[in-house]
Amino acid sequence: MKKIFISIVALSLLSNLGCKKFLEQSPDQRTQLNSVDKVAELLTSAYPEGNYIAFTETSSDNVEDKGPGIGDENREIVFPYYWRDNDNYTEDTPTNYWNACYTAIAAANAALEAIGKAPDQTAYLPYKGEALLARAYAHFMLVTLFSKTYEAGTANDSPGIPYVTSPEKVVVGQYSRGTVASVYANIEKDLTEGLPLLRNTAYKIPKYHFNISAGNAFAARFFLFKKDYDKVIQYASAVSPGNSFANILRPWNTRYNTYTLDEMYLYFTQASEPSTLLLIETASSWARTLTPRFGYGQVINNEVFTNNVTGARWSYKSAYYGQPHYSMLKWKEYFVKTSPNATIGEPYTIVPVLTADETLLNRAEAYASSGQNTLALQDLNTYASTRILNYSATIHAVTLAKIAAYYGITDPKEGLIATILDFKKKEFTQEGLRWFDILRYKIPVAHRVYAVNGSFTTMELTANDPRRLFQLPTQVTLSGINQNPR
Repeated sequence: MKKIFISIVALSLLSNLGCKKFLEQSPDQRTQLNSVDKVAELLTSAYPEGNYIAFTETSSDNVEDKGPGIGDENREIVFPYYWRDNDNYTEDTPTNYWNACYTAIAAANAALEAIGKAPDQTAYLPYKGEALLARAYAHFMLVTLFSKTYEAGTANDSPGIPYVTSPEKVVVGQYSRGTVASVYANIEKDLTEGLPLLRNTAYKIPKYHFNISAGNAFAARFFLFKKDYDKVIQYASAVSPGNSFANILRPWNTRYNTYTLDEMYLYFTQASEPSTLLLIETASSWARTLTPRFGYGQVINNEVFTNNVTGARWSYKSAYYGQPHYSMLKWKEYFVKTSPNATIGEPYTIVPVLTADETLLNRAEAYASSGQNTLALQDLNTYASTRILNYSATIHAVTLAKIAAYYGITDPKEGLIATILDFKKKEFTQEGLRWFDILRYKIPVAHRVYAVNGSFTTMELTANDPRRLFQLPTQVTLSGINQNPR
C-alpha cells in the first residue's frame, strides 16, 4: 500500500477492506454491498487513516530548533521544518496523507453507488449523509493542503485537486485537478446535501463517524475558509444548542487540572470527552515523537503558558522528556500487532479532528469579522473561563481595552482577530491546526537553524512562497495531473 496514487485508489480500497476482513472473499466489494449493515461497515473506511499533524505542525511557527545533536532527526520531521518536499510513502508524510484521503474517498463513493442502487433508500439515508460528509471532508483537507488557499471575492482559478465522485473502474484513469473554485463548489454541494441526513442513532459510537455535531463543526470550518461568516455562525451555533459551549469545552482548569500525566494521555483522545466531535484512527508514529530536534521545546512551552491577553497563566499540562523536550500530553500510541502472538506491529494515533473548542473560536472569529464585537468577546471569555486557573470574570475577562494594550492594536476587529489567532495557536499546539490559520491569513513563518557553535541562520516562508502548498506525489503525473510548481 506504499505505492498507491489517485489512479489506483480502488485497489487501495480493496486492500484496506481486506485488512478489515470485510467481504474479503470477493474480488469486487461493490457487488456485495446489498444491505444497510454492509454499507455502514464500509463507511468505517471512509475517513483518512493517515496523519497530517507531523508535517503541518513542523511546517508552522509552533516549533523550534533545539540545537545540533539534541533530539531525533527523522525525515518526516526534518523535511517539513526546512519546507522541503518529501515524496516518501511512509506514514506521517504528505504523500501518505494524499493516498489516505483518496482511499477514504473511494470507500465513500462505493457506499454512495450501492445506496443509489437500493430499491428503497429510506434506511440508508443516514449513511448516505455520512458518505457525502466524509467525501467532502477528505477533499477539503486535500485542497487545503495541496492547493492555494481559497480567497473570497476572487476567481480562485488556480489548480485544485481531483474531485472524485464515482468508484474507480480502471487501473490507470486520467484526471483533472479542476480549480480551487470548482473543488469548493463540490465540497459545498456534498456538505449541504449530506448534513440534513445525518442521524446520531445510526452509530454505536457516533464520535467515530460524521455525527450531527461533527457535521456542523466541519461546515463552520469550511465556511470560515470561504469567509461566509453568517453560515459559520449558523453551523457553529448548531454544535451547542442553547449556547452551552462552556459545558463541552475541554476542562483544562477543572477536571484536567486534577489528572496525572498518564491520565492526560489517556483521556485527551477519548470518545467520552464532550469536546471531541469526530475521532479518526490514523496509522502514525506521531504519538512517539517525543524528542525531535525540530519540535515543541522549552521556548515554545514558555510562550504557550505565560503570554496572553488575560494577564494570567494558562492551566494546560505539559511534561518534559529531558529539557528542552516537552510534550503537551495529548497523544497516546496504540500498537496493533500483526498477529495475536506477534512481537511486531503498527503504531496508531487517534486524532480528534473536529472539536467544540475549535468551533467556538471559529464562531468568535466570524462574529469579530462581521463587526459583532460583543458576541465575539462573549465567546472568547467562555473559552478563557475554561483555561485560566481560578478564573474570575472580574479579573481575567478579555476586553477591547486589554486587547488594545496587549497587542498595541486600536482597531477592534484587528485586535479581536489577533486574540483569536493567538488563542488557537496555543490551544492546538502539537495538533497541526496552526497551519490552517497560517494559510488563511498568509502569516509568514521563520525557522531558526542552529550551528554547533550556537550561531544560527533564519529561514523564512513568505506569504506567497510556493512551498506553502505541499507537493503532490510524483506518481500522479501518470494520471495526467501536474504537480505544484517549485
